[in-house]
Amino acid sequence: MGQNEQLKAVFPSEADIPEPFRLTQPVQQRQYLADGELKRWEGPCQEVISLVQVQKGGTLQPVILGCYPVLNEKEALEALEAAVRAYDNGCGLWPTMPVEGRIRHMELFVRKMLEKREEVVRLLMWEIGKTLPDSEKEFDRTVEYIRDTIEALKELDRTSSRFTIEQGILAQIRRAPLGVVLCMGPYNYPLNETFTTLIPALIMGNTVVFKPPKLGVLLHYPLLEAFREAFPPGVVNTVYGSGQKVVGPIMRSGKINVLAFIGSSTVADTLKQQHPKPHRLRSVLGLEAKNAAIVLPDADIEHTVEEILAGSLSYNGQRCTALKMLFVHNRIIDTFMKQFAAKVNSLKLGMPWEPGVKITPLPEANKIGYLQELIQDAVAHGASVVNPGGGENAGSIVRPAILYPVKDTMRVYAEEQFGPVVPIAGYDDIHEPIRYVIESNYGQQVSIFGTAPDLMASLIDPLVNQVCRVNINSQCQRGPDSFPFTGRKDSAEGTLSVTDALRVFSIRTLVAAKTTPANKQLITEIVRGDKSKFLSTDFLL
Repeated sequence: MGQNEQLKAVFPSEADIPEPFRLTQPVQQRQYLADGELKRWEGPCQEVISLVQVQKGGTLQPVILGCYPVLNEKEALEALEAAVRAYDNGCGLWPTMPVEGRIRHMELFVRKMLEKREEVVRLLMWEIGKTLPDSEKEFDRTVEYIRDTIEALKELDRTSSRFTIEQGILAQIRRAPLGVVLCMGPYNYPLNETFTTLIPALIMGNTVVFKPPKLGVLLHYPLLEAFREAFPPGVVNTVYGSGQKVVGPIMRSGKINVLAFIGSSTVADTLKQQHPKPHRLRSVLGLEAKNAAIVLPDADIEHTVEEILAGSLSYNGQRCTALKMLFVHNRIIDTFMKQFAAKVNSLKLGMPWEPGVKITPLPEANKIGYLQELIQDAVAHGASVVNPGGGENAGSIVRPAILYPVKDTMRVYAEEQFGPVVPIAGYDDIHEPIRYVIESNYGQQVSIFGTAPDLMASLIDPLVNQVCRVNINSQCQRGPDSFPFTGRKDSAEGTLSVTDALRVFSIRTLVAAKTTPANKQLITEIVRGDKSKFLSTDFLL
């Protein structure tokens, strides 16, 4: 049996799919949420095809998962207007609701969201090829993120409940919402990373227009009813379809106050340029990254191999935080390469629901072709695929490829591969990998592996001024969610963590008065009589 035939054999027949993970019928989504209603769409729909393929008659065939609405400009602008009305220039029910009230709505949403766990997890596997444990983790981590956000908001509210007196001025400083938020998430974490902007935007009093990512659309459908029941009309609205037809008009309206987008910098630039009043637009962006790993000559090779294996190939390397360029000291590179290649080739390839599977089908139809271009270009410029079978593919699955030696003349040296291709360069002078990080267009994270304190310290000091997280003897990653998550250069705009996200989707606002007896009496009567939702000393326990 040839290698490609071996890969082809990992795809199941329909009868081989375990019962809990079968899709009994396509998800025919004909509804979208706008102004508190699940409106029925009678127009054209986009068919959703899973590249988790099945074998039929000796050939691999994609699975039709269902469809979703392809809305027009009219429906998109109606959804936008619903959000604008609900915000009502900051006078709407939601932006003026006390923090305690918004928290109750969010807690209701979490309860209803949990009822859909099994359905969402199953669609995560089928739509984007994520393994069962990772799909379950994404759902559970998202629920945990919402609960942590609620607790962080309580703490923020407690801090803001007191008055400050400075230079004869009495003031209360709180955070106020910004307005209408356009929220667009990525396909690789279509639930979790989307909600890391959507949830804090909502809970701070903003209203939202939400467009699901290009892949991972249907998994949001089970949650539409939860959004409808948990939040007042117009607070959450969804749009679907071509970005040019639905997102372009929304941005050109000038009525979006915050753009929350996770994706490519090219798309982000286009969206920002469409807004007629860019100085009024706040952007919260998670963009590309090309995180490097620097392996020093004294590194613990066994530990380093395990960390880099997970860092470069978890979820097929389709993570912004993945390690996408490795620099290994020439003194240990042969030993490292031998152990790393053996570990890579031991990774189990298969379907997302299979126990122990690590490499699954890629969700993007054109991804394998792009990865092959990177491999061919590297080989043409002097690199080799060092692991047997690396880069071979069948259907939508590809065996990870390790490329060495990678040089700056190769595309994969600078381009973000976002897939199971691992480029490795050897070095003698530590300034080579440092220069790579400095000259890179991206500045999210870096990992350094070694044991000598002096050498580690000499690397940490320059690297913290190039990236936003330096990982010592560990892979790059986003969590814990209490840590700041951001990037320099073309990698991000704005900072996301549980607490930072609350701040990025709000603005400090204060009520102030001179400390005259009359003003003191006036404010005392307002506070004691609970006459204002903003000017108050109430706080949440």
